[in-house]
Amino acid sequence: MGRAFVYVIVGGGVSAGYAAHEFVKRGVSIGELCIISEEPVAPYERPALSKGYLLPEAPARLPSFHCCVGSNEERLTPKWYKEHGIELILGTRVKSADVRRKTLLTATGETISYKYLIVATGARPLKLEEFGVNGSDAANVCYLRDLSDADRLVDVMQSCSGGDAVVIGGGYIGMECAASLVINKLNATMVFPEAHCMGRLFTTKIASYYEEFYQSKGVKFIKGTVLTSFDFNSDGKVTAVNLKDGSKLSADMVVIGIGIRPNTSLFEGQLTMEKGGIKVNGKMQSSNTSVYAIGDVASFPVKIIGETRRLEHVDSARKSARHAVAAIMEPEKIGEFDYLPFFYSRVFTLSWQFYGDNAGEVVHFGDFSGNTFGAYWINKGYLVGSFLEGGNKEQYEAIARATRLKPMVEDLGELERQGVGFALSVSQKASVSGTADVVDSCVISDKPMFVWHATAGVIVAASIAAFAYWYGTRRRRW
Repeated sequence: MGRAFVYVIVGGGVSAGYAAHEFVKRGVSIGELCIISEEPVAPYERPALSKGYLLPEAPARLPSFHCCVGSNEERLTPKWYKEHGIELILGTRVKSADVRRKTLLTATGETISYKYLIVATGARPLKLEEFGVNGSDAANVCYLRDLSDADRLVDVMQSCSGGDAVVIGGGYIGMECAASLVINKLNATMVFPEAHCMGRLFTTKIASYYEEFYQSKGVKFIKGTVLTSFDFNSDGKVTAVNLKDGSKLSADMVVIGIGIRPNTSLFEGQLTMEKGGIKVNGKMQSSNTSVYAIGDVASFPVKIIGETRRLEHVDSARKSARHAVAAIMEPEKIGEFDYLPFFYSRVFTLSWQFYGDNAGEVVHFGDFSGNTFGAYWINKGYLVGSFLEGGNKEQYEAIARATRLKPMVEDLGELERQGVGFALSVSQKASVSGTADVVDSCVISDKPMFVWHATAGVIVAASIAAFAYWYGTRRRRW
């Protein structure tokens, strides 16, 4: 028993939805494309789970955040896939893959063959048991990666309103879930081993601002220690969290956000791996020419940084998906993926964006006692990274463009004095000369480059604004 397709996407997250949309834009024929996903629903915007989905009032629910609302495009509901002749095989696990024979075997026993395979398997949350702690299966211990996790988290939150919640982890999931917990009237305490929150990105000064803001909302922080065990009641529910520093925290619920691990097991020993993911080239093509990898699972060359990286963010997932499809369908027109790393978050009334690389010397600027501040990273005399909290559309576009340009910086004191004005000045000069774009120069175009740059800038601005507005309308309810 088996079926054959020209194109198969394995995985059903954000990148799968954007890949499907790009296939349709580029003229895929009816019956040529198939998506195989373990999730029971069509691909959706995963960031909604830690943001709008957890709101106590008017929470986001499907179909409102199916792909591709993050790019101000049409919503890809199951009906959309059917209308475009795309086969959705949902709730189905791929048991094994044979890239030499170009076949996939599903857990139901069906063999799916392909000409081109796009691996969009994403990542799974790291479990406590991998660190020697038992309790993941307790009824009031929650993770957050997919829709079923989000449903469970909502149910547990609602069952213990006014109680004590402990968040293990100080990264994206920890920060965004802690905000949602206090909004849902729980007492939230964050526990993590680092010296400050968002340790992979934030400087100590930037982190202090957010920690103080969170504390003003009722969130407590316990830093420099880790979870060692739980106390349970007779029903098997967690009643307390025991920490390595000897302290004990009462807990009505626990949220775990200690990182993720790429889902590469299907292809280990068959494809080249690097930095925990599937190694791909600038066209998102793996060591097997018929297999491409996108999103969290892909380790790709980041040209602006000059090294291979695996980036865990929705922006990378969206853009790598579009680029891979373009490279498959029109390889002669597509250049190397030239991605500018981008991260963002919206919590409470806060909103920040980061572009580039946080390497080198840091120059902070702005009013850290107010609402707008930021930082630049200078490496070997050049601007390589930019962070801004509380900016407007023009300012965010400016720091993106300036980071892409990597201008030389000779006077760090003057850079601090100018603040976001430096990026605005660099951006304005680039606009006049037509030498920089805000986003990825991935596609070789017949149009003059300054036209492409302007168009790309408009597209990205609209994308960010649309996604921010969608979440913003819900956050104002907070």
